[in-house]
Amino acid sequence: MSEYSKKVRSALDAAVTAIGGSPREGQIEMAEAVANALSDRHHLLVQAGTGTGKSLAYLVPALVHGKKVLVATATLALQRQLVERDLPKIKAALDKELNRDISFAIYKGVGNYICLQKMNNAPNDPEAQAVLEVSALEGDAKRLRAWAKSPGATGDRDDAPEVDRRVWSANSVSGRECMGADECPSGSKCFAALAKAKAQTADIVVTNHTLLAIEIVDSHPILPERDAIVLDEAHEFMDRTTQAVTEEITAARVLRAANMARKHMPGKAGDALFKASEKFAKAIGEYGDDLKADPTKAGRLDKLPAALEAPLRAVKEGVAAVTALIAADSEIIDPNSMADRARVKGALNEISQTATKLLKPGHTHVLWFEPTYSTLYLAPLAVSDVLRGNLLTQTPVIATSATLTVGKSFDAIAKNIGFVIGGKNEDEGDDETEESFEKKGGMDPANLQILDVGSPFDFANQGMLYLPKDLPEPGRDGPSKQALTELGELIQAAGGRTLALFSSWRGVEAADEHLRDVLAELKLPIITQRRGDSVGPLVDKFAKDEKSILLGTISLWQGIDVPGPACTLVAIDRIPFPRPDEPVLSARAAEADAAGGSGFMQISLPRAALLLAQGTGRLIRSLDDRGVVAILDSRIVNKRYGSILLNSMPPFWRTSDGAVIKEALRRLDAQYLGK
Repeated sequence: MSEYSKKVRSALDAAVTAIGGSPREGQIEMAEAVANALSDRHHLLVQAGTGTGKSLAYLVPALVHGKKVLVATATLALQRQLVERDLPKIKAALDKELNRDISFAIYKGVGNYICLQKMNNAPNDPEAQAVLEVSALEGDAKRLRAWAKSPGATGDRDDAPEVDRRVWSANSVSGRECMGADECPSGSKCFAALAKAKAQTADIVVTNHTLLAIEIVDSHPILPERDAIVLDEAHEFMDRTTQAVTEEITAARVLRAANMARKHMPGKAGDALFKASEKFAKAIGEYGDDLKADPTKAGRLDKLPAALEAPLRAVKEGVAAVTALIAADSEIIDPNSMADRARVKGALNEISQTATKLLKPGHTHVLWFEPTYSTLYLAPLAVSDVLRGNLLTQTPVIATSATLTVGKSFDAIAKNIGFVIGGKNEDEGDDETEESFEKKGGMDPANLQILDVGSPFDFANQGMLYLPKDLPEPGRDGPSKQALTELGELIQAAGGRTLALFSSWRGVEAADEHLRDVLAELKLPIITQRRGDSVGPLVDKFAKDEKSILLGTISLWQGIDVPGPACTLVAIDRIPFPRPDEPVLSARAAEADAAGGSGFMQISLPRAALLLAQGTGRLIRSLDDRGVVAILDSRIVNKRYGSILLNSMPPFWRTSDGAVIKEALRRLDAQYLGK
């Protein structure tokens, strides 16, 4: 064992002791693999099952090696766990073990912080004035201002008092609208700049997938420099990257930019842009109404609809005229006026760039219209090539999650992130040499170690997987009556204690109605997720009442950690295949079909497998947990592809015998009641 490995083992022992844990073989194996990746400069793809303690397995080797590491997560819950729980708990122990002061910081996008310049210049800002005109929002605005001026305020939205989103928007700016701390009159006190400065010197910087994705795709530095990147919750990274670089345009965004321009650049050009924005708003509204009346017209578009092309082109021309005037006007010397102009220019540039792309979408992008909010979207068909070129050639990347394999294979996730498997680069149909990658940035995307460290949990003895094979196949109208009846009987046997996951809001609503009827006499609390609900409070309520039932959709399938008797049954209504009308995934599947492959096997099935693995992973969260996962979709037993899905899940003991399962749940309920 090398000296570095010995130091990692010793530091890991100290960190585990500091959090009150115990050594785990998988955690040690992963920590050593991370140490090797950092030391030898290669990539690592590591599946670490629930209970492994993967956070410490990548944090400790990074700190021992002295590398500056950027950790990017998909969820706010994991970011908070790292910076509020894991890192503070291990800091003192590692300070002593490493004989130095270790440091960590969190870094978010500019829009997550109050903009002091905008807040202090409120009398001249149209958005701030619009908020103050709504009397109900005045109190929120005053509270936010008072907090921003209080000693020790971070300006971070997560630390701020709860305010209406319109109030927050009136006191913050996007990254494109920010003029930069060096030029801004409030730059020396800028909350975002101070947070970034702290992050620049930290050993570990925690951020989100979205911010990292924007930096990668734009090839423009947003985040601090680093020696390595950890992608935690890596199964989400391709989707988050796609979302981060998806262009969107609404009438409200265009009107906002036009209003800002007219306020700060009064005259013919500003008036012309405002009129063009009104015409665009009318056109997009009428187009949306037409689609609502005839849903068959919805879905992917080959090009911008004719009804929207001319109005959007007029907006783009109006923006160009105003932007040219702003660029030509060099008389402004007042710093606040310059900051206002920078915001106007940023908002206009955003509209211009989006309009340009929408007017010529090309075959590499997917264009669609969403009628509910009258929004045009443009997303890249693939992101793995840009991730390969701008991420995987720069620094070692450690990609990890509890669920990375599809049917025990890492190929799908590796391809999505951009790794080159077996020397073959499928996207470009040609092999790139190691020398060419060295020219780009020194790293070879094929220099990859792949590892599965398992889980400390004994899934076969701790959990049962119920696969009823005689239920009707799910239809488009939500769960069948038979599936809902089965769900009610399972919950009754479990005495509540159920997390029920649905692939659609229709399923949630149908289950809510059925269960409130059939379980009325048992008086079991039913907590039902509604559109727009924040996940955190729902889960807290569920965890506190052991007899409760939580019904929810996709946002509850992952990241929920409720160990103990509150969650002994996880019920899943159907295999979570992508909807046929989902624009990006259906376009990717069609492309795979056209290339002679199978869109179902290459796109739809891997997506469903990873999400199903995440959902089933909600059950066993500790060594003492016991319970049942019930999948109320007979296709998983009766279709050939079912074996791939089953091999992607934890290895629970399986049965199709409902009587055995219900008896097990009744015994478990009685056991918990007797404690």
